[in-house]
Amino acid sequence: MNAKRENQYRQLGLTIAYYRKLKGLTQLQLAEKINLSRTHISNIEAPNMKTSISLDGLFDIADALEVQVKQFFEFRE
Repeated sequence: MNAKRENQYRQLGLTIAYYRKLKGLTQLQLAEKINLSRTHISNIEAPNMKTSISLDGLFDIADALEVQVKQFFEFRE
């Protein structure tokens, strides 16, 4: 994975964490809502992890957090 893609995954994870916290959910609560492990949510959100996510997973997270998927890609610089 190249550096640009790694940065995009990092930003995506941080953005998911932002919306999760804004909704007042823990990683475990979000994981239970979408039937993923807490560890996988943690890896997605972790800035130093290179964890990919499926589109289904991304849509599920967006639904659980009540945000549009496109909001996950409005990266804050």
